[in-house]
Amino acid sequence: MLSDLIRALRTEQLDFVEKEPLSAHTTFKIGGPAAVFCTPASVAELVRVLELCRETGVRRYLLGNGSNMLFSDKGFDGAVISLCGVKSRCTVQDGKLTAGAGERLVSICREAERHSLTGLEFAYGIPGSVGGAVYMNAGAYGGEMRDVLESVTFLDENLRLTTLPVEQLALGYRTSIFERQPWCILEATFQLTPGNAEQICSRMEELMERRRSKQPLELPSAGSTFKRPEGAFAGSLIEQCGLRGYSVGGAQISEKHCGFVVNRGGATCADVVALTEEVRRIVEEKTGFVLEREIRVVE
Repeated sequence: MLSDLIRALRTEQLDFVEKEPLSAHTTFKIGGPAAVFCTPASVAELVRVLELCRETGVRRYLLGNGSNMLFSDKGFDGAVISLCGVKSRCTVQDGKLTAGAGERLVSICREAERHSLTGLEFAYGIPGSVGGAVYMNAGAYGGEMRDVLESVTFLDENLRLTTLPVEQLALGYRTSIFERQPWCILEATFQLTPGNAEQICSRMEELMERRRSKQPLELPSAGSTFKRPEGAFAGSLIEQCGLRGYSVGGAQISEKHCGFVVNRGGATCADVVALTEEVRRIVEEKTGFVLEREIRVVE
């Protein structure tokens, strides 16, 4: 029970708050309160919080940078556990970069640049964390995580420390084995290639400028809203159907890039879900293509 978890967290002096608005922890700026919001500062604390959730029967959700997701307006009636505070070091050795799950992608891209290592440039500007990027095999501009990922260390269903090579992680288009297992990603190791720091920096800035010019970075969103259907592009299909600027409540198909749903102000989870369902219906009716949401709705 929730009361038992709260009592245990207090007794063991683990950091948490009650009824924390999840809108403050997601890039969409949408979401009701978490019954309990935990911020473990170490792997040992993280393991203990997970143990307590299991012992008390409270459901939990692991949160990184809060991109590519959407919390319900009612919030989350369990424990949301932030991985961003778990202390970890970003290390580089023999062309391999290892970073904690809570590290932001922009930070590890810059670290690779400092060590003149190329391969991660495509990820610069993706508004997510290492854990989230591995979880969904994030990608952009022709690259994706599986191109450079070597291995991932995680806590398995029994909270045992486990490391698996990339070949055993079932990485596909915006998917991985972690979607189907109750595992907690702790860190990832990337195999990179020696390069020229100036050229790496130039490429990252070039891609960031492309993002700024084409994507609605000035408004809250969860990134690309729909997966790319085979043989087409979601944004192009949506535009083709005359849905640029189409809105439900505070949620709107971006006028800058139709592949994005943005929060124009005061958007709710219900607004976004209703908008994406209507867009999906119209696109299928007019083009025959079936769009699948890339953003994950957590209720």
